[in-house]
Amino acid sequence: MPPRPTHVFFDIGGVLGTNGWDSEQRAAAAELYDLGSEFEPRHREIVGDWELGRLSADEYLDIAVFYEPRPFSRSDFLACMQEQSRPYAGSIDLARRLAREERVRLFTLNNESAELNQYRIEKFGLRDIFDAFLSSCWLGVRKPTPRIYTVALAIAQAPPEQSLFIDDRPQNLAPAAARGMQTILYQDPEQLAAALQRSGLLGGEA
Repeated sequence: MPPRPTHVFFDIGGVLGTNGWDSEQRAAAAELYDLGSEFEPRHREIVGDWELGRLSADEYLDIAVFYEPRPFSRSDFLACMQEQSRPYAGSIDLARRLAREERVRLFTLNNESAELNQYRIEKFGLRDIFDAFLSSCWLGVRKPTPRIYTVALAIAQAPPEQSLFIDDRPQNLAPAAARGMQTILYQDPEQLAAALQRSGLLGGEA
């Protein structure tokens, strides 16, 4: 049996809530604002720099959306981007239980731009749950690049074998496992609760 984790790292998009600005969210905004065929390739060209903290939201929008006059405002479009985010109450409740029981240190580990990340931390009520937010926009490296896991473990001062990473994408879990971290592929709150119980981190009932 692996040792009981002392540090747990949660992905945000896909685990604690919907993705912030993934293909589904972009498609909804593109349809609502009739962005046409140029939006998606423009997004793909710069999203890496945005999520690595090399572009501000205004700079991203200048290139991806407001490269020509639009019949809507920048603030309206930003609000639409933010409105795509929905918390997963069941998963957040599990994280809150872990925080309350004080058996582990809790961190997020996610890819996201600074502006959307900050908005989602506040909207989802995560600040009183997690010890730190290890996000690509502040670390300067994205999942599944192996270095992000090395950096996260170093910042948290977490032994890999006693660290647990929860993500909804197998490609993000593989490099973590290669570094000796325990992993959970997230499916839904019930499956996550059962996995956390098997890891010795949760009792039976809330």
